[in-house]
Amino acid sequence: MSPADGDVTSGPERGSRFRLLSYNIQVGIQTSGFRDYVTGGWKHVLPHRERLRTLASIADQIRGYDLVAIQEADAGSLRTGFINQTEYIARRAGYPWWTERTNRRLGRLAQHAIGAMARIEPATTTPIALPGRVPGRGGLLLRFGKGPEPLTVVIVHLALGRQTRRRQLDYVAELISDAGHAVVMGDFNAQHGAPEMKRFFARTELVEPAERLNTWPAWKPLHNFDHILTTPDLAIDRIGVLEETQSDHLPIAVELTLPVDCALRVA
Repeated sequence: MSPADGDVTSGPERGSRFRLLSYNIQVGIQTSGFRDYVTGGWKHVLPHRERLRTLASIADQIRGYDLVAIQEADAGSLRTGFINQTEYIARRAGYPWWTERTNRRLGRLAQHAIGAMARIEPATTTPIALPGRVPGRGGLLLRFGKGPEPLTVVIVHLALGRQTRRRQLDYVAELISDAGHAVVMGDFNAQHGAPEMKRFFARTELVEPAERLNTWPAWKPLHNFDHILTTPDLAIDRIGVLEETQSDHLPIAVELTLPVDCALRVA
């Protein structure tokens, strides 16, 4: 992980360290330029032999993180050889716990999903359906720790339309309204300064530790569509993007230190 421009210090009481990564894996399709969207478009609907090698490379890349969120996965369909991509990556990378939410089911052709894998099992896992005129966007709400101040993590993949994204972010703001320690992470399809993002920041206590970590397109990143947002009580030690990618997005990673009242047993 590339280091942030500076370390963020916290108060005197600090607990366990927690490493998070968010990755839009584009269904295991390698993309190195805009031309690949045209020449490789068939890979979104048909199987191809390079996909498993790409997933294996992703699994190798994410080892060592405590929680990994993935977007644009497939839950097992024709195009993936009926392999559940979240499960495949989690098992190959050695994660003992994983989960997913299938957001859009197209029969045998495609099973659009969002997933998560972790080195420790959350106390609770709740699939969420994000609002929108067209069904198919969803997320996951995870709570780590069983004490009075658990860590709440929401993983999302937001819509392409701005008005729908605003509704979805309003919904997420309600979800975390009573959370003492919170993280919202994923592919927002919006940059830090977008109006819907400004509205979201105003309605929550969330902040973005680094505002200009561009993640798309991976071969020449110009836009910061992928975010890991945190409440101010979570001390950020490092944040950055991984420069090597197997997708059209760069993964974004954060290493933070939890408050003592939220300390988790992370190896």
